[in-house]
Amino acid sequence: MTISQEELDAQALATLRRYFGYEDFRPGQGALIHAILEGRDVLGVMPTGSGKSLCYQIPSLLLHGLTIVISPLISLMKDQVDGANEIGIPAAFINGSQSIDEQEDVFAAVNAGRVRLLYVAPERLETQRFMNFATHADIALVAVDEAHCVSQWGQDFRSSYLGIGDFINALPDRPTVAAFTATATERVRRDIISMLGLRDPEVVVTGFDRTNLYFDILKLGTRDKANWIARYVADHADESGIIYCATRKQTEELAETINTLVPQLRAASDAATPSPSPIAVAYHAGLPPAQRERAQRDFVTDAVPLVVATNAFGMGIDKSNVRYVIHHNMPESIEAYYQEAGRAGRDGEPSRCTLLWNESDIVTRRRLLDNGGANERLTEDEQEQVRRWKRHLLDAMVGYCRTTACLHRYMTRYFGEDGDTASGAHCVGGCVNCDSTFSTTDVSRVARTISRCVHDLAQSYGSGKIVAVLRGSQAKDVLERGLDHVPTFGALADVPQSTVRDVLNQMVSDGFLTITEGRLPIVMFGARAAETIDPAFHYEMKSISRPKPAASQRPSSPTTEPTTFGGGHGGTDEALFERLRELRRDIAREIGKPPYIVFSDRSLRDMATRRPHNDDEFMEVSGVGASKLSKYGERFMQAIADFED
Repeated sequence: MTISQEELDAQALATLRRYFGYEDFRPGQGALIHAILEGRDVLGVMPTGSGKSLCYQIPSLLLHGLTIVISPLISLMKDQVDGANEIGIPAAFINGSQSIDEQEDVFAAVNAGRVRLLYVAPERLETQRFMNFATHADIALVAVDEAHCVSQWGQDFRSSYLGIGDFINALPDRPTVAAFTATATERVRRDIISMLGLRDPEVVVTGFDRTNLYFDILKLGTRDKANWIARYVADHADESGIIYCATRKQTEELAETINTLVPQLRAASDAATPSPSPIAVAYHAGLPPAQRERAQRDFVTDAVPLVVATNAFGMGIDKSNVRYVIHHNMPESIEAYYQEAGRAGRDGEPSRCTLLWNESDIVTRRRLLDNGGANERLTEDEQEQVRRWKRHLLDAMVGYCRTTACLHRYMTRYFGEDGDTASGAHCVGGCVNCDSTFSTTDVSRVARTISRCVHDLAQSYGSGKIVAVLRGSQAKDVLERGLDHVPTFGALADVPQSTVRDVLNQMVSDGFLTITEGRLPIVMFGARAAETIDPAFHYEMKSISRPKPAASQRPSSPTTEPTTFGGGHGGTDEALFERLRELRRDIAREIGKPPYIVFSDRSLRDMATRRPHNDDEFMEVSGVGASKLSKYGERFMQAIADFED
């Protein structure tokens, strides 16, 4: 008997309510699930926290056979499987951490129909054991998570993803294929479709704006960053956060600094809440596997509130209650920043993303890009194209740091979204640029003189030498090269060195100058260089005047910090929320799983507002399905009743 599409859609909605506890689909989810249930390939581009996993989890319960999910990081699979099993979806995983016997047990469970959802690392697809299993299994759907990893033009290319298309083609009966990612420009989307062999896919792009996130940029000297971060962490001791650093060494040094300074700052402010010990753990690929796994586990289970990590941490991380993400250094692309910053506020609650940067970050990123390793799968010409493209990505990231426009708008435009994300003059989620005022400084003389100096030095020196010449440096290297005899030597001796550097870098961003690639980057004229010799040439730089916090606010919070409840944080709702968090933490310890798998912060806040007293009322809470009502409803309703007594 054939089931109509209307009936399948009704089944999907009923499954959503029964297993996930939501009344309706979020934007994009319904269209993707509809297409998958029709047997059509799909590509879903949806922001982090918008519910991509639900788009293949619901079909896994409704389709005839197995759903295979290809997921990049082994360390996340257990949490992904635990989360699915927790809501009643029978799930398992296959990866290199298991013994052969353990893998065979999983295969047997799948063949017996006891597993509907199987998570697999991409490396497993190339093994003969998995291929033998797959060719005899009833596979209805292959879902590729973090699908941008297949593209050379994305920020996170992984060679292991290149075998996914071959694996699908080798199956005796081709299943429906679904690809999902949070970050993909039009070029990357085309690459995903081509490399995975998607057939006439339904492409759903739901929009890139994360309106619950507050975006902040702060230009700080390298030595000032650690102190700023320590103060912020001390002021937000009850919140979970991630700090990203560019190098492994920085993660360990910053974690140590935080663990030393934050208790001192908390003690000095007479804070009532004691800081956990340790406050922060370091995470990077160079740590022993056991230490790395322990760091992630402590963070995910709320044993420590903060992880200081390289970008090796976090892809697909399911921890929903991360309230802030701080970047200690400028990332290499908007895609990377969007992916990493987007790990804040996955539960939809107000969260903050702060980027700390300075000019040396730009220099470091350009050096890392130019010295990056070669990809043996590409020809020299193709490698050069990729290098140029990554240079373009970096330029866009520099533009984000320097812009005075709305940061939400800058990001959505970058991803090709033309719709206005702002409500009036102020963006919905909030950002420091919309909250700030700007002053302009006329730097025409400085810019014109820099341009003349580049000419005097025959476009043969880097930015450091140009600044040294303009400032009249008596450094041995400058004098030995005779650079003290060029006409512009000392021409900007009256201008601070930092200002000369800022104007030079701004001229690069605006196309007056360009910097070559390679080990020794050279400053040369850009496409607009001729404008600087026009007598009417006028050049301004904008400087930001950040909003001052009100006396009642935390020092590092914006004056427009988002609130969760209608009346803001505090009051009885907040007190009950904290009581429910304690119960969630106790239950998580009992079952040996992360707290967010029990309930998200959003579910607890809705619970604290609704205060359910029976099963029907408890099922009205966002994120409460039949499985969670059965497992936890009685204890949470009792906690609410005790609070009200």
